Amino acid sequence: MEQLFYLSDLFGVAVFAVTGALMAGRKSMDLFGVLVIAIVTALGGGTLRDVILDNHPVSWIRDDTYILVASLAAVGTVIWVRLTQPIHEKGLLIADAFGLALFTVYGTEVALRHSVPMSTAVIMGAITGVAGGVMRDVICNEIPLIFKKEVYATACIAGSLVFIGLIQLATPHWVATGIAMLVVLLTRLAAIHWHLSLPRFHLLDRD
Repeated sequence: MEQLFYLSDLFGVAVFAVTGALMAGRKSMDLFGVLVIAIVTALGGGTLRDVILDNHPVSWIRDDTYILVASLAAVGTVIWVRLTQPIHEKGLLIADAFGLALFTVYGTEVALRHSVPMSTAVIMGAITGVAGGVMRDVICNEIPLIFKKEVYATACIAGSLVFIGLIQLATPHWVATGIAMLVVLLTRLAAIHWHLSLPRFHLLDRD
């Protein structure tokens, strides 16, 4: 189980590194810029989570495999795009949705292992899922996806709650993980496809 836990984290790192590399490509960055954005995207959320939970040293400091996987994913993305066709914005959003699903559930699991309250575990799951993407978008001078009107962080919260609920019901771990990831992924993909959003709050000017 520990090995599967570790491999799923590395897979999430690779997926988010791909989204970082794609964003850097849209901004016409050089290879160094691509690597920086990919690594920040892939490791930013987990780093913030570990700092808040006082989980030291953070994953990529104690294990350089994380940096290696993020770098290889970034370089592989550059090669793939150059040999094929450029990936459009929708491709970036779909890749981001996969990373969001993986990291949300993984972040929730890490928090639960630290015996934190359920509300904290949900927040840590959301932070793990969204923080790296926020850092990526801010560095690239884009409005972060979390601040756009489409459902984003809400998908993380839903998946995290489902995961915690299934674990509380003694559901096999792999089943709970798979279902929770699907909840995040399908919610986010539905929001992308149908432009789903939460109600917006507007203050009316009474003057």
